[in-house]
Amino acid sequence: MKVYICADIEGVAGIAHWDESRKKNNEYHYFAEQMTKEVVKACEGAILAGATEVIVKDSHGSGRNINPDKLPSEVKLIRGWSGHPFSMMQELDESFDAVLMIGHHSAAGAEGNPMAHTMGGCVELRLNGKVASEFVINSYTAAFCNVPVVFLSGDKHLCLESRRMIPHLSIVETNVGIGNSVISNNSNQVLNLIKEKCKLACSEVFQESVLKLPESFLLEIEYKIHPDAYKASFYPGAELISPRVLQYSNENYFEILRAINFIL
Repeated sequence: MKVYICADIEGVAGIAHWDESRKKNNEYHYFAEQMTKEVVKACEGAILAGATEVIVKDSHGSGRNINPDKLPSEVKLIRGWSGHPFSMMQELDESFDAVLMIGHHSAAGAEGNPMAHTMGGCVELRLNGKVASEFVINSYTAAFCNVPVVFLSGDKHLCLESRRMIPHLSIVETNVGIGNSVISNNSNQVLNLIKEKCKLACSEVFQESVLKLPESFLLEIEYKIHPDAYKASFYPGAELISPRVLQYSNENYFEILRAINFIL
């Protein structure tokens, strides 16, 4: 079995503020360690389920947060950013059997996490009229590669929203966001649950559980400032529908990812 893990930091247990996600701040180091611990438990669960190869993409900020020394020997770690349109799912392909997502967070424009955002550069990103989180974008990438997403850990709001999208999804809730605060579950309990549920999720992978992609895609991005939207509107096929909102449509999801890669 071959397993892919996409890891972020804004949805790990206890994190509550942007300062805790940025390398220049002292608070960051604790949460980078927590991110590493949660990824390690996901790896251990997958290996117990029979995974012989595990690829982890460090998908937060610089892409250089996870401590490589802590990972099991079966694991390969992708650090940094290649520039490929798959972005947070770099190197994913049809050879994988399952995708696990660790430390994910609510979308830009949504409640549920004080650090809710999508790809860092917009007020809101919508796919086919619905607010899209990074989990949604990455899950569609997995579906494009015909690989099922079987596990998610992150804030409660994202977990519940994602279950509506993928009913079979195994989840571990780490935090509940309330305004600019979080109520966090015990970090050790979260670690134990991640290992246990990743093991079960990887043991029960069925190919028919791959998410079905929509027949076509309408991408809408609302930018923070209108000059960014204006500049992005020169991407081939893109159209400004208001001073800060850009629209782009395509039937091929890879073209949506390519557009996001260049205009956000």
